[in-house]
Amino acid sequence: MKNIEELSKELGYSVFSMEEAGAIILDGYTSDLLSDVMGNASEDCALITIQAHKNTVAVASLIGIRAIILCNGRTPASDMVEAAAREKIALLGTEENQFTVSFRLAQALGKV
Repeated sequence: MKNIEELSKELGYSVFSMEEAGAIILDGYTSDLLSDVMGNASEDCALITIQAHKNTVAVASLIGIRAIILCNGRTPASDMVEAAAREKIALLGTEENQFTVSFRLAQALGKV
């Protein structure tokens, strides 16, 4: 078990928003289809995606997702950053692709 701040430092991710750095991440979920995220992602996970818009934050908020990791160098729109801060969902970014982020996060969480 690690918190968002520990993971972001260990994995070298950019931070766009992090209101609750001590929130614990238990798992990860990778998807770009928000209906899939709603049906299958779990609470206290990190969402790994390229969807850099505020609807992603709305879906994450419904489920209890604690962090969104934007891949492939995606930059969030300003309204996404504001929504993430308001909902206390960490918003992180990386140049890495989703496959690499998924694997590295699973390693960091002791899942592989």
